[in-house]
Formats: sequence, C-alpha cells, structure tokens
Amino acid sequence: MNDSRTVVVGYDGSVEAAQAVRWAARQASARHCQLLLVHCSLWPLLTDKLGPVPGVADSGLERSAQITLEEGLSHARHGEPELDIETKLVYGWPAEHLVKISAGKDLLVVGSRGIGGFMGLLIGSVSLEMAATAACPVAVIRSDDHPKGPVVVAVNGTGSSAALEDACTMASTSQSSLTIIHVRHTPAGYRQLRDPVDAEAAAYEVVNTAIEAARALAPAIAVEGRVLTDTSIPRAILNASKGAGITVVGTKGQGLIRGTIGSTAHAVLHHAHGPVLISRRSTTRGGPAETDNSAQR
Repeated sequence: MNDSRTVVVGYDGSVEAAQAVRWAARQASARHCQLLLVHCSLWPLLTDKLGPVPGVADSGLERSAQITLEEGLSHARHGEPELDIETKLVYGWPAEHLVKISAGKDLLVVGSRGIGGFMGLLIGSVSLEMAATAACPVAVIRSDDHPKGPVVVAVNGTGSSAALEDACTMASTSQSSLTIIHVRHTPAGYRQLRDPVDAEAAAYEVVNTAIEAARALAPAIAVEGRVLTDTSIPRAILNASKGAGITVVGTKGQGLIRGTIGSTAHAVLHHAHGPVLISRRSTTRGGPAETDNSAQR
C-alpha cells in the first residue's frame, strides 16, 4: 500500500482516545486508506522495571502497554472489521512520536482531553501541540456522537486553498454537504475606512470564488456559501459551525515556539463542541510543516 495513503490515530486508553480511534477507522475506510494505530508508553521514562511479576499472568508495565494497544485495535475493528490496520507501540512523549510518524500522511487523528468547564477549554496539550507542529492535516475529535451535519470551512481573503481542499475531501468521504463561510471582521468602535458596499461585495466574491473551486474539487457534493459579519471572527465561526459534522480551519502558526497556530484556529480548537480539522501540509515526506496561511484573525 502507498505509504502516504494512511490515517494515523493516537490511542492512550482514555474515553476521548477511543472516540478518536472509532472516528479515524471510519475515515480511513471511507478514504480507502490504511489505519496506523499508535500507542506511546511513558513508563520507560519513569522506571526500568517493565517486566512481568513472576507468577502473575499479563503483568508488568510493558505488557500493560501492549494491552492498551490491543484495546485500541478492538475499538477500531468494532465498526470496521475489514479495515487494513497496522499497530505501533513506541516509548516516550506522545507528541514527539506522533509528529514524526504522521509526517506526510493523509490525516492525523487525536482525541481531546481538555479541562472542560473552566473557561470552556476543551482541548488537551498533546492535541494542541499536534495542531501546531504536525506535517499533515490534524483532526481533533470531541465526541463519538457528533452530528451528521455539513462540513463547515472558514476561508479568508486568500481563499484558504488547503483548508478548502481538506473540507472537500471530508465532505466527499462522509457524503455530507459543504458550507463555506467568510467572516467580515468589524471590530467594536472601529471606523470603516472602506465603503461598506465595496467591502460586502469583496466578501461575496471571496465566497463565490471558493464555491467554484469546491465544485471543481468535489462535483458530487452540495455546496453553499455564507458571508458573516461579526466583531469576533472565532465567535462567528463557532456559531456557524453548531451542528456541523466537522469544522475545518487553516493555521497561520509555525509551531509552538514560533507563535502557536494563529488566534482564530486556537480559539476554535479550544471552544468548539464538535470535531475540528486543522489544515497543515508538509513540503517533503517527513519534512517541516507548511502552514495554510488561511486562518482569519
């Protein structure tokens, strides 16, 4: 099988990771891809006593890691018994391994392990780091019961080509409709320097151009466009994506040290209640990420 035709998913034994594995398995099946299931064990960083306890079956930290991987495989097989699945057990920090393993692949899928109610932050540190550093698109899965709604993609004035391409792929594989949104940012108290009529016309031109591009990329799906006006771009995207099957956004970030993932993508990841896909690319297999430069600020 072509190595690039692979969906990678991380599994750590949590409920959120199980949801991500099941979602990833469905996505890999729809894309006719292989699923690569990865479990990263931290135990060797903490102790060198990984072996079994004498006389105790299935004991020891190394065996525990293998059992966790087998559990993840069971989640993947449950809904997609015929799927081509490879498993990989590695030792060390998950973010370091996942970013290398997923480079150049079709998609990296991770679960969200955020802190929930406090300030509504719904994404964990590993998910955020993958969204900022991975060299392929990253899907962060919130719930196992996400709506069968449309794929929603936010585009900026450039047309957000990578995000639009990923959104078309998602809509095609899930047989969903596609909603393209563009937000006219009007900060509170900000005096419009441009004629409002011209600004509105420019916004509709962005959306109409994106609709034409989407219909060329995925002629079998239904596409609609919307121009939104708000003092907060992330708020407009979050409101528009309620009930969506997945929300797709680009990123202007260049990794954690160079400025995270861009303010809009960061806000959407932290506050969305459904799956979110961050569009990222690699210029070469295993090379550094090439950002979409499409997140609206």
